[in-house]
This record gives sequence, structure tokens and C-alpha cells, in this order.
Amino acid sequence: MITLECNYQKKIGLPHYCSHQFSVTLRTEIADLTNVQTESARLYALLQQSVDTSLQQPGFLPARNGNGNGRGESWGCSEKQRNLILRIVEEHNLDKTAVEQLAQDRFGKSVNALNRLEASGLIEALIEQTGGISGNQRRRFNGRPHLANSR
Repeated sequence: MITLECNYQKKIGLPHYCSHQFSVTLRTEIADLTNVQTESARLYALLQQSVDTSLQQPGFLPARNGNGNGRGESWGCSEKQRNLILRIVEEHNLDKTAVEQLAQDRFGKSVNALNRLEASGLIEALIEQTGGISGNQRRRFNGRPHLANSR
């Protein structure tokens, strides 16, 4: 007999700097070495489905005002993403209602409710619409102006 042990683990980030992690391990015995790949693939799919199903219920989340950035407004994405979205809107004088509608159309939620992946998609769409972050592609680095294409 051959013992096959498989483990699947996933950690997901949640709002307010929380995360949840879940892991499942299975051990089985197989008689024929030629069945290892098939059995391994079957167990992986089963483990992945079990972990993903369990993580859909995040359980208790601590109540917090804001997202830890001292601004009082809660955003689901990172502070850097939040700042970049606000910067693009400001630099290009975008209509906030139109940006909000874009988030609703693409993700079914408001801009500040977007998670990191969705915020990345919104940022990409805004950059495509506006042609960039700023006209001269200037960025701030360590508090000083920095040209993205410096030589």
C-alpha cells in the first residue's frame, strides 16, 4: 500500500487588516502506483472546494471606524490604491458620479467597497480612459518629485 497525503491551505485578506486562513489535510492509501496522479488530482479538487466553501463565511470581523488611515472613510482596497484612484480623479477632473457608475457597472459595488483586485481593475480602466496618471508622468517618491522615465 502507498500512503498519499494531500494538504490544501488558503489565506485571504479581509477588511480592517484581518485575514482568515483555513487548511484541510487528507490521507489515503492507494494500491497501485499508476493511480497516484489521478488520485492526487481528485483529492486536490476536493480539498480546494472544501477550503473555498469554508472561507466564504468569514465569521467575526472586528468593528473599526475607517481603514486605519485616519481618514474615517472605510475602503476595501489598499491605501495606495485608494490614493491612486483619488489622484487620477483629481488630476483629470473626473466626475465622481461617473467613476462611481463605472465601479457599479463593472463590479456591482461602490468605489470604496472594491477589494484590491477590483480596485486594480478600476485603476486600469481609469488610466485607459484618461491616458495616464498625469500629463508628464511625474510621481512622488520619498516626498520628492520623481520622473517615471528618468534617464
